[in-house]
Parts: sequence; C-alpha cells; structure tokens
Amino acid sequence: MPFLFIRNDITKIQADAIVNPTNCSLMQGSGTSRAIYLAAGEQLLARACARIGSCPLGKAVITKGFHLPARYIIHAAGPVWQDGRHGEEQILYNTYIESLKLARKRRLKSIAFPLLSSGSYGYPKDRALPVAVSAINSFLAEHEMTVYLVLYDFDSSAVSQKYLPAVKEYIDAHYIAAHHKAYYPPSIQNTRKSNSDRFLKRQTSAAHASLPPPPASMPAGERTRLLDNIMDHMGETFSQMLMRLIDERGMTDPEVYHRANIDRKLFSKIRTKPSYTPAKKTILAFAVALGLSLDETKDLLKTAGYSLSESVKFDVILCFFLEQKIYDILEINEMLFYYDQPLLGG
Repeated sequence: MPFLFIRNDITKIQADAIVNPTNCSLMQGSGTSRAIYLAAGEQLLARACARIGSCPLGKAVITKGFHLPARYIIHAAGPVWQDGRHGEEQILYNTYIESLKLARKRRLKSIAFPLLSSGSYGYPKDRALPVAVSAINSFLAEHEMTVYLVLYDFDSSAVSQKYLPAVKEYIDAHYIAAHHKAYYPPSIQNTRKSNSDRFLKRQTSAAHASLPPPPASMPAGERTRLLDNIMDHMGETFSQMLMRLIDERGMTDPEVYHRANIDRKLFSKIRTKPSYTPAKKTILAFAVALGLSLDETKDLLKTAGYSLSESVKFDVILCFFLEQKIYDILEINEMLFYYDQPLLGG
C-alpha cells in the first residue's frame, strides 16, 4: 500500500520497477514500449531482452533499468484485444498479478504500471482499467507494496461512468454555484439545487446495488451525532478520535489502513504519536475507510484543524461520495484523478 493513479511519463517515475508492455518475443514495440527502450538505452535493453529470449503470454520477466530512474524493468506480455471472447480479460488480469509476484520475489517496494494492452494492443480503456484495479487491489489485500498506475492520457473514455454524470451535476450545483452565487437570484439557485438532487437520486440508486459493503460492524441505518457523545469527546486529538472510532467499529488496524489506502508505516506513526497531524487527504481517507457520515467526517477533520468548503473542488467531490454513502476509495480516487485533484491515501 498505497495504490495511486498518477498522470506522468512512466520513463520518469522513480520506483523500484516500471512495467514495459511487451510481446512474447520481447522485441521493442511502439508507444510506451518504445519510450521505455529509448529512455533505458535502446541497445542495452535489447541485448538484455535477447538474453532472456521470450516471455509467455500473461507472464512477466525482469531486466535492469539501465538509464531509467527505476532500478528494474518488468516486461509483461499482455493480450491483444480481439473481441473480448477469447480470454483477454483473464490473461490481462494474470499479467498484472505475475508482474506483482515477480516484484515481490525480488523484494521490491514500489512498482509503476502503464494501462497494459490499452495502446497498440487495442484493449478498450474503459474495460482495461477495471481489470487493472481489480488485479492490483487483490494483490495489495495480502501484500505490502506501493503501486502506481500511470495513466498518461487518461480521459472520460476510461473513467467509470457509474458516477461521472452524477458527480458532474453535483459539482455544477455546489462548487460552481459557490463561485457564481452572486450572479444567480435565489429562485434560480433553488431550481438548480432541486434539479441536482433529483438527478443524484436517479444516478446513484442503481449504482448502490453493486457497491462493496461498508465495514461489517457498522450499525444499520444512518448514524447521527448525539449531543452527549459530542460533549463526552470534546478535546480529543485527531489520533485519539481515530483510534476510538476504529475500536467502536470493531475494526483491526490492517483492515483500516488497507481500506484507507494508507501505508502501514504512516498508520503506525499516527498511532504512536498522538500529537502528529497528517494531511487533510489522509484524514479523509480514514473517514472513507471507517464509513463515516458527512457530519462525522467534519468532526474528525476539526480535530486536526481542517474543514470542508464548497469553494474547493476536492472537498465538493468528497462531499458527494460521503453524502451518498459510497465508501469505495478506488472509485473515489478515480474520480479525483479525472478532475486533477489530490488522491486519498498516503
């Protein structure tokens, strides 16, 4: 952990390894593959791959990184898209898993992937992205590693359409309205808000059916902040409130920091140093991991001196997901990435 989307040139990523989308003969390809060869040293990398000889489909091999910032290059042989009925999804999934296993075998702590097979191999981006997320998330549920998914030309063709229309409408009704309130009379503002609310109900009702469940210990129904409870815990530091919430929900530390997309070492620092205050995005990641309501999230932020504002697009997007009780951190990060906002976790 963590698993992060980044928009960058993969040849400039400083990770223990980057992944080269290769063919079974390990010959230089086009696009990302050619960029990696040129940055690493074309002849050096070609000779290293020639010594290995080949790589089976869905598998991975490793060479030095040569002139790259990364120490190693993992060469992953992903599928060529045909029509989706020739096992492409399973092969692509295996390609990610085999690359991650190889990195773990070499005791690497970080790895950066491009969106495999989505370039010249023709795998549709909107179908390639969920496979990548599923494979990486499955691996990280059992192993510690920092994984980057480098999406250089990520756009609306790849982002999940499950929430995008609703999020756009929500931003229009809240963030944009906050910046242009003076130009709209109250009657128009109310109309825009009403239309947005109806739109959100339509868009999210079907989506909720496929969401991962919130923490198992969360009581049924909506939790509310009781006045007695607030008064009992006044003066808590962020760390104290976080640990109390974890205990109240009966969750384990690993369960929380995995759900929050937080590195284990950072979590340990928060637990052992009560005065330590992490970044706002880290606190919000814990709010998502714990399945907090919007009001509870505001309370948690307040202990660290933070707040939510309709004038900040990042905050507005988080409010959407918290109001709708959507606690899938990868779905949230995908949307934040689409809008060029900081990602949750750390």
